[in-house]
Amino acid sequence: MVDTDGIKLVPEPSREWLNDRQVLDYKDHRKKLVEWLLVFGKDPDMVEGYAEATVKNTAARLDKFYRWTWNDGKGYTTEITHSHANDYMKELARRDESDYSRNNTQSSIKRLFKYKHHERNSELWEPDIVFTEPSGSSEPRDFLTREERGKIREAALEYGSIPAYSDLTAANRDKWKAYLAQRFSKNKSDVTPDDWKRANSWKFPSMVWVSLDAGLRPVEVERAKTTWIDIDNAVLRIPKEESSKNEGHWTVGLQDRTAKALDRWLEERKQYDLYEGTDQLWLTRFGNPYQTSSLRQVLEKLFEIAEIPTENRQVSWYTIRHSVGTYMTREEGLAAAQAQLRHKSERTTIRYDQTPVEDRRDALNRMG
Repeated sequence: MVDTDGIKLVPEPSREWLNDRQVLDYKDHRKKLVEWLLVFGKDPDMVEGYAEATVKNTAARLDKFYRWTWNDGKGYTTEITHSHANDYMKELARRDESDYSRNNTQSSIKRLFKYKHHERNSELWEPDIVFTEPSGSSEPRDFLTREERGKIREAALEYGSIPAYSDLTAANRDKWKAYLAQRFSKNKSDVTPDDWKRANSWKFPSMVWVSLDAGLRPVEVERAKTTWIDIDNAVLRIPKEESSKNEGHWTVGLQDRTAKALDRWLEERKQYDLYEGTDQLWLTRFGNPYQTSSLRQVLEKLFEIAEIPTENRQVSWYTIRHSVGTYMTREEGLAAAQAQLRHKSERTTIRYDQTPVEDRRDALNRMG
């Protein structure tokens, strides 16, 4: 049982607004949300919740948001939508509040939609208006530099690879068979040369390279389908009903070598029973779609292979996406970055309109 006693589920202003039945309904709704935030909120895949102080602050800000929604002529509801959230952001933008307060409110509402996504598979929310992150934020925006992008691309070719079967001595081959038996959960005597091909798969290069080109969100890696792939034109075609925002069809460009890696993976993918009856593009060896936690593990391993330090930086799949936004904005401008990242609003893309550190260093060198 999760202890929610320290968090006010129905604050007095809301209690005064609601009738008795609405109070009970709202309390039940809030209790489920608060319990989820405490147990799962920070990282649902790792069952890691937020600290009680964070949840208390989040609950208080969300209660104000809900009351604003009710007072906005729509009446009592717990079915909060993206439109409600975006309208409230416009309201906050007009108020005389600090960026710190606005940002914390926006973060709280994002947690609400994260809860709805996890519990009901509803869409995550990407706000039309993005407030400046407060100084000293514990979650700074991080991205791969150009050099790091190249290293990660190359590391994907090494990820999980092993020496060629024909290049090994009998003794070394026996050691690798033991490794593969453990890796693929099978008896050592059942390991065949085909398992060597499977170990040197094009799955990870295709998944990483597509993400480096398209800036795939974790949920888009999770949902990616074989039907998205257009090899001949080197593009992804993401249907509206399968896009993360469900707001329109998207056509996203890919490098030629990424298209070739995808082509190799699609051919290889046919050989695995794991993919029979599904059009999921990438699955873990347990047959599950990749999610935030499993993708972070892949990226951490790629950082290790590429010998990229991880101290004092946040490593997540969004690190790849942020690098696409940063350098596409730098090379082609906001409109190109907006299209490549599948943003509805340019206001979202403008977060990437920053000069990378290596460019600033070059400027300093030129300045003398």
